[in-house]
Amino acid sequence: MSKIGKINISIPEKVKAVLSGNVLNIEGPLGKKSLNVDLEMFNVDITEGKTISIKPKKVDQNSKRLWGMNRSLINNAVIGSSTGYEKILELVGVGYRAALKEKQLNLQLGYSHDINFDIPEDIKIVVEKQTTIKVSGYDKQQVGMVCSKIKSFRVFINFFWFNRYFFTVSYVKVEHFQINIK
Repeated sequence: MSKIGKINISIPEKVKAVLSGNVLNIEGPLGKKSLNVDLEMFNVDITEGKTISIKPKKVDQNSKRLWGMNRSLINNAVIGSSTGYEKILELVGVGYRAALKEKQLNLQLGYSHDINFDIPEDIKIVVEKQTTIKVSGYDKQQVGMVCSKIKSFRVFINFFWFNRYFFTVSYVKVEHFQINIK
């Protein structure tokens, strides 16, 4: 039995969940998300619009693996459409700063040029200070992908130095740049 899959998902008042065919539509004040559910493998029950439960039709190794994952995807969609997701990125480095220019995030990360990042439609980015970026949206996966893309513009690199006899390894930090997620 899946520990996560057994837990029912409670639906907030402002969120509506409708199962049409094998597509579960979840709509709330922040956004709308559609999830494909394999109805040949799982039973999805929506009771009085207040809870969603998902149970496998046949319990085997494959259904156990997918049971908890499908429950987590549905729960993430419910939470995202009601309250949303938010990640805070902090730029640490001399001269590193961020600014918003219309639909773009302008990043100065120590290169000879600025980096302009086009903000996706469903994502909201707020620059509170020059070194603090707040990324929010209703899709947890998309918020994480945008944060990952922003972090990839300047990679924190570690180099290892070996002495001439290769007995010891000393750790040298080359760049002082890191993005902390709170």
